[in-house]
Amino acid sequence: MRKRHTILIGKTVKRAARLRGGGTALPGLVVEKLDKNFVGHMLADLPYGVVVITGTNGKTTTTKIVSELLAASGLTVFTNKTGSNFVRGIAAAILDVVDSKGRMPHDIAVLELDEAHAVHFIQRAPVDHVLLLNVMRDQLDRFGEIDYTAKLLQKVAVKATGSVVLNRDDPRVSAIAKLVNLHDPTVPVRYFGADSSLHHVFVNDDKLYQVETEQPLPPRHLEPADVELAAFNEHQASFRIGNKTYDATMKLSGVYNFLNAAGALALCKTILGSKGNDARLVAALEKVEPAFGRGETLQVNGKPLELVLVKNPAGFRLSLASFDPADASVMIAINDQYADGRDMSWLWDVDFTSLQEHGVAMVSGIRAYDMALRLRYDNVAAGQIDTDLRASLATFLSADTTASTRRIFCTYTAMLKLRRLLRAYTKLEIMG
Repeated sequence: MRKRHTILIGKTVKRAARLRGGGTALPGLVVEKLDKNFVGHMLADLPYGVVVITGTNGKTTTTKIVSELLAASGLTVFTNKTGSNFVRGIAAAILDVVDSKGRMPHDIAVLELDEAHAVHFIQRAPVDHVLLLNVMRDQLDRFGEIDYTAKLLQKVAVKATGSVVLNRDDPRVSAIAKLVNLHDPTVPVRYFGADSSLHHVFVNDDKLYQVETEQPLPPRHLEPADVELAAFNEHQASFRIGNKTYDATMKLSGVYNFLNAAGALALCKTILGSKGNDARLVAALEKVEPAFGRGETLQVNGKPLELVLVKNPAGFRLSLASFDPADASVMIAINDQYADGRDMSWLWDVDFTSLQEHGVAMVSGIRAYDMALRLRYDNVAAGQIDTDLRASLATFLSADTTASTRRIFCTYTAMLKLRRLLRAYTKLEIMG
């Protein structure tokens, strides 16, 4: 009876929030107050269990990939597709699909979780499979140094009862295998990674900040990967699965998403077991579109507009490396709200010299002037600077340009606001 009562109140609050134009947080907060174990109760009986995907970079896109690959394999998947990766966001997403009797018509839950909130989640809900993507410096005001983030991921991994899938190439992530084996040696540990020829692209945090004059980091043993990114070129990627290589033409953009895809494939193979089919999984991968704001391409005034989320040095670095600056008009929008991280000092660890030749047409967001100053130190010209996102977007879209593409690099809250503003220019779904 209590469960039905909680669901009824939660659904009522959610309808009211939508009528007022609210987001996903309030209904989730309400049901958590009524029943702190609401999420765990709802997810406990799913036939294929609960999957948690976490790490610094790539959670939203990887969750989308895994969900669509499992759906293509015949499973009915529940996921927090809005990218609201706190426990309250999952609670709110459940309210959308659960019936008045507390029944969810799903086989499996695939959930993206913020590193810190994943620790709260595992205390309230069962976890069958865990995928850990990477550990990078991110939101320094929340997490401090990355060893603390790694400890959060350790706590999540040891709660898995079905399998743990780790990024073999990230030393802080791959080291978690020992803890999993000590906690429960019956839980299998699987790996994904990149071919050794690609390690210069997908550098881990230690290598990213290694001073050139220091002694090179000693080579370390790498576990064999169940799925390995073998090669890539623009939208083409090759994945080595066992002793066979599969080529894929990707709709996803950004080299980082190709490594995310390797992780997704490894996880899906683990979940599906003998029911999985490698060729079918790769074919499904080719159909996956970018998650909202993560390399998403919109059509505005007859030209493509790409939204590229950036939130830490490694992610921004890979984003700049993923897109050709030669034929694009570029805008950068930097906010410092809670969801972005208050500490923007990480911008000084990004190399912006690839933008020198063509410059940046518009710099905007709360920290526009900080961003413009950073560009100046790399001799990158900033055409205009305006902290007002609405005015900046209008100016950016109306400016004459010979470039065939417009591209906006933006932090999380800037991306959300830009997507809302873009509804005046093009048709798109607002998430969250």
